[in-house]
Amino acid sequence: QVQLVESGGGLVQPGGSLRLSCAASGTIFSTMAWYRQAPGKQRELVAFIFRGGITNYADSVKGRFTISRDNGKNTVYLQMNSLKPEDTAVYYCNHLPPQNSWGQGTQVTVSS
Repeated sequence: QVQLVESGGGLVQPGGSLRLSCAASGTIFSTMAWYRQAPGKQRELVAFIFRGGITNYADSVKGRFTISRDNGKNTVYLQMNSLKPEDTAVYYCNHLPPQNSWGQGTQVTVSS
């Protein structure tokens, strides 16, 4: 089973940007996705990308977030711009549909 490690989170002011990375321990052939879980809420799908590069986004992040992947580096990215306080959450990458095993995620906090 391929292990996934997320990084790149942090504290940012509203309107700021962050770039998250998800490094896989092996080749990832499938559709990959970013998910997030805010305190007291269920985990939700944020964006996904097919191996060929076609993408799809949740309405709440459309136009602000961009998912991409580098198949040669076995890495998936999430560029997040115009961040809002409601984007505060732990962000995870996984397959779509997700594997049972989740990584530790990376915390994103948007606050002034």
